[in-house]
Amino acid sequence: MPGPSHDSVRDDRPTLEAVAARAGVSRATVSRVVNGGAGVRKPLVDQVRKAVEELGYVPNHAARTLVTRRNGAVAVIIDEPEFRIFSDPFFSQQIRGISRELTLHDSQLVLLLVEGSGDFDQVARYLAGGHVDGVLAFSLHTDDELPAIIRRFHVPTVYGGRPGLPGAASELAVPYVDCDNRGGAAEAVRHLVALGRRRIAHIAGPRDQTSALDRIDGYRDVLPDADPTLLADGDFTVEGGARAMAELLDRHPGLDAVFAANDLMASGALRVLRERGRGVPDEVALVGFDDMMSIAEATEPPLTTVRQDVEGMGRLMVRMLMNRLNGEAGGDEQASVITPTELVRRASA
Repeated sequence: MPGPSHDSVRDDRPTLEAVAARAGVSRATVSRVVNGGAGVRKPLVDQVRKAVEELGYVPNHAARTLVTRRNGAVAVIIDEPEFRIFSDPFFSQQIRGISRELTLHDSQLVLLLVEGSGDFDQVARYLAGGHVDGVLAFSLHTDDELPAIIRRFHVPTVYGGRPGLPGAASELAVPYVDCDNRGGAAEAVRHLVALGRRRIAHIAGPRDQTSALDRIDGYRDVLPDADPTLLADGDFTVEGGARAMAELLDRHPGLDAVFAANDLMASGALRVLRERGRGVPDEVALVGFDDMMSIAEATEPPLTTVRQDVEGMGRLMVRMLMNRLNGEAGGDEQASVITPTELVRRASA
């Protein structure tokens, strides 16, 4: 059977020339309006947009990329297994903030998850292909390969969270957005001290992440002489918090307060305290970190916690990246932002 003729497969989509003819302007003027260029008077912009709508013109993405040298896409790379991404509300809030802000900049979100070491090769190939204008990377670990990959391909990047390698911020020459993890943790522990609690334990996050290390430091800032065995390691999950709480109760049955490094671990700790017959807050006061509303307001009792503006931090990361892409970062391109935290008091402490 013969193949279709060239005439039968011709592209009948409206062209820039057709839009220009309908609007009564030059092709160059249409191109500037469609690609967001400056220097076109508003009446002409309105004429072009009206012609675009009447003709149903759809810009050719490949051609637009040649003109603007932009792909209209940003990679969000999260170095966590899939089950963490879709079970921890922290990530959904961060991604929601990023997505909403990218929409305002007419850019798409491309989500890349790193499940294991093999995925770094896949990420490297994707970045090498030039598919995205920039990268937003968060949940990094201290032995992460991602910073080196980004540096190799010179992709404009903003990190979510302080990079963990020694001297990483200056070495990578990229900004980051983080909350005041250390100060927020210290405020949580000071609150427990003010309640008269004297045996205050800490359930820490993974020690290969700077947020967990900073929160440990905040705990120790207030309690420098605390018994080291009052600190137990979790993994930022409900089950990790439950395991750590059980260890702490076995070691210190008389503890009277717990600061957990995130709300998920605090909810796991609360479950174990209930199973062991320990009243909260009468016998054991409990404070979390993050203020994930779906967790903190759903526990019984509702959770006292340290609030960070997770969605706002995601939006801020996008704005910083767009400034870099547009050459608007100013004289100090490496400037990073530490956002404030706030203790939200509920019934658990």
